[in-house]
Amino acid sequence: MKRKSIGSHVVISTVGEKAEAFVPNKLIKESELAISKDLRVKYEKALLSIGKLDAHIQILKNPEYLLFMSLRKEAVLSSRIEGTQSSLSDLLLYEVKEDYSVKVDDVVEVSRYLKALEFAVQKLKDGFPISNRLIKEMHKILLESGRGKNKQPGEFRKSQNWIGGTRPGNAVFVPPPATEVVRLMSDLEKYINNQPLTTSPLIKSALSHVQFETIHPFLDGNGRVGRLLILLILISEEIIKTPMLYISLFFKQNQKEYYHLLNLVRKTGDWEKWLDFYFEAITKTSKDVVSSIDQIKSLFEKDEETVEKLGRKRISGRQVLEEFQSRPILSAAMIVESRGLAFHTVNERLKDLIKLKIIKEISGKERDRVYSYQKYYKIINGDID
Repeated sequence: MKRKSIGSHVVISTVGEKAEAFVPNKLIKESELAISKDLRVKYEKALLSIGKLDAHIQILKNPEYLLFMSLRKEAVLSSRIEGTQSSLSDLLLYEVKEDYSVKVDDVVEVSRYLKALEFAVQKLKDGFPISNRLIKEMHKILLESGRGKNKQPGEFRKSQNWIGGTRPGNAVFVPPPATEVVRLMSDLEKYINNQPLTTSPLIKSALSHVQFETIHPFLDGNGRVGRLLILLILISEEIIKTPMLYISLFFKQNQKEYYHLLNLVRKTGDWEKWLDFYFEAITKTSKDVVSSIDQIKSLFEKDEETVEKLGRKRISGRQVLEEFQSRPILSAAMIVESRGLAFHTVNERLKDLIKLKIIKEISGKERDRVYSYQKYYKIINGDID
């Protein structure tokens, strides 16, 4: 469907030259979208896939274990889209207080993303709505340490920014002037909260992401906050119960198309192509998570049966295994602290689990060793590396 651009250009003067900044209109009404039969089918498939995912999560004995790892996977993937190089193992080792990461700044950024996501999800659980205040609080957590700490954490920008290039004059995209940010974000906040019209949650999350990326309200961290916003909308609208939908994996695997479609909406108003891509991302990611759940459930059951071979030692053996099911890279000290077991008992059970080929020692140290439940890690890590 041919449609005019979703906004207008205004001339700005910065760094000694003039350039054009883009100011988006209010978001399109759902009734004005050209939802073809094929796009409707994709929409329904996406909803069905998320429904199956939510139902599947219930078959896990301890779904919080998978949630713990899913949050970390999303943090790594979303940060990678922005250029960080940290792996999931880097993050887990960082949390074990073992600095194995080549780029410490990168893993700090991923860790901050994780804290921002956990903070926002808890706020929703506590009954807080999605608001600009919450978005700013997330941003503050995201940037309060690491490379973005000097980029006004928690504050909408007061100066011009741009995407690509070395200045607005040669940029790929120039967001609206700083003077427009508060008004535009206020409009977006109202839209997210169904004012003045209610929008279907899946469509709302898709359109809000584009609008946020177009406004680019912060000096840094916009992409990560914009992808967090997708999860928050889906959770607040009860489309998903937990943030296990690491949609950034699809965006990362299709990064060129992802950025192309964001720009296409701005240039031509083609929301439908973006929605087609977005619904596919939801469907594919949901199916991937379901597949992972099946594999994890099978692995856990098999290894739990194996631990029963420890006889009288099986109770403490199960306790140690459960710690690895919740976090696949651990030190003995972390298990002692979590379970209240004696160091000697934990060390003996670690030796037993190594003999049973359930875990491996990965630090190569004589003291303060680190262990990995590698079969579990490989399932969770999936296509990241």
